[in-house]
Amino acid sequence: MALKVLIVDDDFINRKLLQTLLKKNTSVTEIVEAENGSDALDKIKKDPNIDLILLDIMMPIVDGIEFLKIFRSDIANAHIPVIVLSTDDTRKTEVYDNGANDFLRKPVKEDMLSAKIAQWS
Repeated sequence: MALKVLIVDDDFINRKLLQTLLKKNTSVTEIVEAENGSDALDKIKKDPNIDLILLDIMMPIVDGIEFLKIFRSDIANAHIPVIVLSTDDTRKTEVYDNGANDFLRKPVKEDMLSAKIAQWS
């Protein structure tokens, strides 16, 4: 399986960390990065072949919740799983209500990330 994963996080260090973890995963063949929800929506429009999205909640411009609302309002995106990454467990219900498929607590651990990718791919 060849997966194209979109990382959406405003923090450069977090994006690099996720990239490192994803590169160890044999099913991930391509990684795309976005700095916020607005940037991510643009990248998805340009590249409809994204298979999975790793989404931070707290971001400037368009945050994770706002991104989910816009992203899920387009039926063409219904098949793309979104895994939300956050340090804040209290927002789980909110992200699920807005169309997230899963939730991972930061800092993200390699084994947990691999398990989620296997589950959703």
